[in-house]
Amino acid sequence: MEKNLALVLVLAPFFGFLANIFFGKKAGKGFVGLLGTLSILISFFATTYFFMQIQSTGKPIEVKLFPWIALESFQIDMSFLLDQLSVLWLLFVTGIGTLIHMYSISYMHDDENMHKFFAYLNLFVFFMITLVMGSNLLVMFIGWEGVGLCSYLLIGFWYKNQDYNDAAKKAFIMNRVGDLGLLIGIFILAYVFGSLDYHLIARDIFSQELSATDSALISIAALCLFIGATGKSAQIPLYTWLPDAMAGPTPVSALIHAATMVTAGIFMVTRLNFVFDLAPNVQTIIAVIGAGTAIVAAAIGLVQNDIKKVLAYSTVSQLGLMFLALGLGAYEVAVFHVITHAFFKACLFLGSGSVIHALHGEQDMRNMGGLKKVMPITFWTMMISTLAISGIFPFAGFWSKDEILMTAFHGNTILWVVGSIASIMTAFYMFRLMYLTFFNDFRGTEHQKKHLHESPALITIPLVILAILAAVGGLISLPGNSWLNHYLAPLFHKAHEAHHLDGTAYMLMGIATVGALVGIGMAYAKYLKKQEVPEQDSEITGIAKVLYNKFYVDEAYEMLIVNPLYKLSHFFRKYIETAVSELLFGLGKVTNSIGNQGKLVQNGSVGVYLFAFVLGLSSILIYLFLV
Repeated sequence: MEKNLALVLVLAPFFGFLANIFFGKKAGKGFVGLLGTLSILISFFATTYFFMQIQSTGKPIEVKLFPWIALESFQIDMSFLLDQLSVLWLLFVTGIGTLIHMYSISYMHDDENMHKFFAYLNLFVFFMITLVMGSNLLVMFIGWEGVGLCSYLLIGFWYKNQDYNDAAKKAFIMNRVGDLGLLIGIFILAYVFGSLDYHLIARDIFSQELSATDSALISIAALCLFIGATGKSAQIPLYTWLPDAMAGPTPVSALIHAATMVTAGIFMVTRLNFVFDLAPNVQTIIAVIGAGTAIVAAAIGLVQNDIKKVLAYSTVSQLGLMFLALGLGAYEVAVFHVITHAFFKACLFLGSGSVIHALHGEQDMRNMGGLKKVMPITFWTMMISTLAISGIFPFAGFWSKDEILMTAFHGNTILWVVGSIASIMTAFYMFRLMYLTFFNDFRGTEHQKKHLHESPALITIPLVILAILAAVGGLISLPGNSWLNHYLAPLFHKAHEAHHLDGTAYMLMGIATVGALVGIGMAYAKYLKKQEVPEQDSEITGIAKVLYNKFYVDEAYEMLIVNPLYKLSHFFRKYIETAVSELLFGLGKVTNSIGNQGKLVQNGSVGVYLFAFVLGLSSILIYLFLV
């Protein structure tokens, strides 16, 4: 029963992919949308069953399909693991995935390749489920690479635009850079432990004393694994692909950049917490990189004018806060923020899509404004999610972000300061987005103004559900009474000390709340009271220009990495490849000449052939008898 249901959970999206890719175009758009959504809904129902079972028994469920690789003592099974962490991840992957599929039915209805879009979405969810459910690192790696492939297909879905193709290639290549680190880490763990199974690695770590050499190798493996996470979860220095990935349709942004692919790095580090606990120096690097990413991305988000770019840098910044928690050993806190972020960020992305849909493709906030009255559902759902991401009590983001900042305060005061500044910036740029989009007068064209309307039900229903979750989602982990911490406790050998509501906690909550209100107040004074509109691109100067151009990181990569590689490849193509080709061509000419000379012997004369035969036979006999 459990094995069959686990297979249904994994394979339902894959069958949805097959049906839509082969038969979707003929079956019609209604069939495509319904089948694509139902396939994810089936996985959600199966996940709910496993969640209730694990909640009642507390025992993980392992499903072994077949032995995959057997090399002497090294063995890997194709198997799945359903425990507290994987089932929790699957709940929001399939749950929010279902809402995004429902949303896409309306959003993508006019696209001629709607069947391909749903096929790619289904395939993406299939690989994400594989990543989360794998019981060993190799199965996880299949899902890891699969979501990378699908992100390439979805980001470049509108392939007739070359800029979108470039964004897709950039995402794919930068993820491959990180994946090389991940592979090296996997190889090192296989060498040290002779296995890639999570349980076997954990058993060996806890049951035997590791040598100094093994400890050093484990630290190197942890660093390599984190490099893989920086690619997938968009951390410094491999974060620049994610904002460009906004080239994909908005449902893609919501699915990939809110609840699924970008959280894969956090999932992997949390799953291998017993490995990272052995590498405190690597944990420090993770915390510092996370804090740095949070503040750098937040600073860039302050001046962006594309509504989806603001949300993209917001995602990078929030992921940085999650890695800050991971680096401080607070795995449960990072998971908590993953969940709340999935709720409010999916809502914000889908809400931005609703705005773009109403404005016929317009994404520049300088050409928006005044949408509050004509799009009330979109406005209120986005406002709830904005309050959540800004850390305003009692919305979900307040509790999870407060836990991260509290952990940082007790772990490293400097990181707490950096995280707090990033949070203030978050409140500012998110309310900047809301004021520019929904308040004051409409700044678009008259044609757009005449056709302004609220989005249809298939778009607004997912928004309402996600907004409710963004409002109440923090209840799963209240200070001093955390259901989430208790639920995840069996996964962690070193339990994170839960924070209680003491004087320090209230002080930190107050500081965080005041900081958020300061950010909101600054945005209010600038964009609502003074009704300022950001300058046109050519008018931006000073530090704003540096931030608007993303600290020129892409330009630096172009100059330091891309151009030298182009020049090196040009040199090899023009000189080395030409020289090697000439050498090989010369060898071919020599061989051809020898062959031409050899052909002259074959003149068709039987007498010459008999003479050669007798001569050869005589030579052999003389050698045998006289030598």
